[in-house]
Amino acid sequence: MSPKQQRGEVTADLLLQAALRVFVEQGEQKVTVNAVCQASGVSLGSLYHHFGSIDGLFVALGHRWLGRMLEELTGSLVGARDARSGIEAVVAAYLRFTQEHRDAALFLHSSYAERYGWAQGRAIRDAQEARLSPVAAWLDPLVAAGEIAPLPQPLVESLILGPVVAVARRWLAGYGDVDLDEAARVLPDRIWQALRP
Repeated sequence: MSPKQQRGEVTADLLLQAALRVFVEQGEQKVTVNAVCQASGVSLGSLYHHFGSIDGLFVALGHRWLGRMLEELTGSLVGARDARSGIEAVVAAYLRFTQEHRDAALFLHSSYAERYGWAQGRAIRDAQEARLSPVAAWLDPLVAAGEIAPLPQPLVESLILGPVVAVARRWLAGYGDVDLDEAARVLPDRIWQALRP
């Protein structure tokens, strides 16, 4: 990689970090090109050069963190011995990611990310499916072997991730009534009850 490319990557990374920081500290309404440039120390021209717009910057931010989260989820399945241990691993990985990367999780679970997801539904779904192919590769043989109820894959994914996402959102909202460690212990068994054949 050339020095110019390295500088470009550093600049893009500064902008992404600043965008997340502004989003978390000041809220979605305060995320402007000027606020991100001021927080990053990067020029307006550089933001437009790398991302095209503030929306382009947040699209890149979403892809970055969604990619990291999905990598952790798929990586958690490597040592799974069976369907139940895989569910435990995925639940634990999701909740651990939420706790360890709270700011990114706030963004990924935000109304902004949700609105973007609906507007860019097909593109996001295609990107997620590519990243989730290891999960599908893990699930399909389990369904075929009768270890998991024979449901369409989107329903299986929803039964696994739906409760976990709801708990993560509640914890991120700061209600103070959700313990992620307890959820990691309790949810896998409840999810397994819904998925077992």
